[in-house]
Amino acid sequence: MRYRSLLLLVLCLVSLAAFAAEPQSVLPSPIPIPQAAQASAHFDPEAATNAYLALMPPAAKARSDAYFEGGYWLILWEFLWGAAISIALLAFGWSIRMRERAERMSSRPWLQTILYLLQYFAVLGVAGFPLTLYESFFREHQYGLSTQTFAAWMGDLSLDFALDVVMGAIVGSVLYAIVRKLSRTWWIWGAITTSAFVVLLQLIWPVFLSPLFNKRVPLHDPKVTEPILRMARANGISARDVYEIDASKQTTRMSANVSGFGSTMRITINDNLLRRGSPEEIQAFMGHEIGHYVLNHSYDRAFKFTILIAMWFVALRLTLGWALARWGTRQGLRGISDTAALPLVVLLSSLFFFVLTPVINTIIRTQEAEADMYGLNAAHEPDGFAQAALHLGEYRKMSPGPVEEFLFFDHPSGRARILAAMRWKEGERASRPQSTAVSAGDQKK
Repeated sequence: MRYRSLLLLVLCLVSLAAFAAEPQSVLPSPIPIPQAAQASAHFDPEAATNAYLALMPPAAKARSDAYFEGGYWLILWEFLWGAAISIALLAFGWSIRMRERAERMSSRPWLQTILYLLQYFAVLGVAGFPLTLYESFFREHQYGLSTQTFAAWMGDLSLDFALDVVMGAIVGSVLYAIVRKLSRTWWIWGAITTSAFVVLLQLIWPVFLSPLFNKRVPLHDPKVTEPILRMARANGISARDVYEIDASKQTTRMSANVSGFGSTMRITINDNLLRRGSPEEIQAFMGHEIGHYVLNHSYDRAFKFTILIAMWFVALRLTLGWALARWGTRQGLRGISDTAALPLVVLLSSLFFFVLTPVINTIIRTQEAEADMYGLNAAHEPDGFAQAALHLGEYRKMSPGPVEEFLFFDHPSGRARILAAMRWKEGERASRPQSTAVSAGDQKK
């Protein structure tokens, strides 16, 4: 009866979320250029920025702020929830029993590792499901950002979990083999192996794995594709096609990307952006994404994350042995190569990355600002950038304080992006003869 009641409660909550799942368009599409942002002899970037920000209704701004600020707490709850799972696995001896079960099933160390990892991922999936259900289903529907039914959401979640299990089992078994074979230098080779996997995943995910979740088809509207392809070729990208993905079956968010390498290179735009964005906004989006690609941000980010991974393994080298010596024997753990010690490894790792959250955010935010400026110079659509910032502001806080932005933002704030675009607009106007000092976006308007 107790489980039936719990199931009934979950079904009721799912029904309520589905009922409240109507997408909430809080801004007009396309967004108009306000009077203060029109090019003129007395153009003021601050006034233009404020005029754009005023286009967002107060209720929409309050909802966006509440959604984004709630994410600050989720960073903490995710850490605490994960820590509680790891501590429970160690304190109640569940991890030991999982290792013993794997040893009874096989005498081969590599297979024992995989069998333990399969159990471990199953526990994580079950124990972490309540927070995942709230964070990526109920909360997304509450703020009008999800368009999925519960069944569709579960399908995507199951596929994502299956991919995580397969990749986690492969990488985990390789890392434990390294620890067993190279007991003194495991942390060096572990960092190298993990970094190589991160780089590989960055390269293959957009091209081979992302299509498992969304259908990608060639876009045949020349009014959209021809300006994008001209801009791509002008910036050294020899793309022949633009692809559309059906993101609207999952979310109301707008996005685009340029990804892949060699013959797998793809320019992709989601259908939400096509439906809601102006031609100038679409150009601005694609200019930004072309900036990421031309500036080799994928490789630059992989390099910087490799440094963080090296620091992570050094931290593990310094803390794991100490923690095992202090508590490991009491808990029945045999040493670093013992798979039953994985929850301790995860606990220490999650603490490391929790503390480094502002550093990781800064690395990403800096690249995003660089891509913004590249995109402005490539697309020449400052008003398109302002429109994009407002649409993204439906779920990102527009005007944070400087400390808040440093700690929690992995993209420049909406205000910062609009102000940068308006300053670019002012500079572009000043660099032209007075009679032609009008932005491309204003000419089209």
